Amino acid sequence: MASAPARDHYTGRFKNSALMLFVVGCAALTVTSCSGGSGGTNAASTPTKSANTKPAPTKSADPESTAKQEVLAVYNNYWAEQVKAYAQGSEKGTNLQKYATLDALGRSRTDLLNLSGAGNAMKGAPKHDAKVTALGLDKKTPDATITDCLDIGPWQTIDRKTGKVLALSHGNLTRYITVVSAEKWPNGWMITKVEPKGRKC
Repeated sequence: MASAPARDHYTGRFKNSALMLFVVGCAALTVTSCSGGSGGTNAASTPTKSANTKPAPTKSADPESTAKQEVLAVYNNYWAEQVKAYAQGSEKGTNLQKYATLDALGRSRTDLLNLSGAGNAMKGAPKHDAKVTALGLDKKTPDATITDCLDIGPWQTIDRKTGKVLALSHGNLTRYITVVSAEKWPNGWMITKVEPKGRKC
């Protein structure tokens, strides 16, 4: 994404907490009274003791729903760190390695080298419409697939010296489907692969 060709190269390749419901039951304290007969005195009955009630058990969150939220949170963090890196033309000072494996990082690092070598950087940020479209929680290494409608139109290549926006070559897609793979490692979900499909969305 360094120059228009580098950006073409890039665009041709790629581009939140568990919900807990608490149900608490309570018993009403009722007081009844009765009156005496004619000529007698009125006497109030002893208040009825409230039943010993306990809060209903907390309902567990749906594991699949929780996993989907976690995966999308990691994907969003991955992109946030990537935007930082592309804005400065370097991975230095970012947390990309926290959210992506070497395979996924390889693509980003190649683009960053191209950007830096051409004296360019990225301005703005892409837009996303990402959904978890597959989930394998029963596997030895749980995995997930994210399908994203990636819009890189607002993410522009600029000349770092002049700040001038570099035009994108005519005909290149700026909004397309990207399929992303993720796996749950000991420290959490990781983005393992990013595959642009070259189809409009």
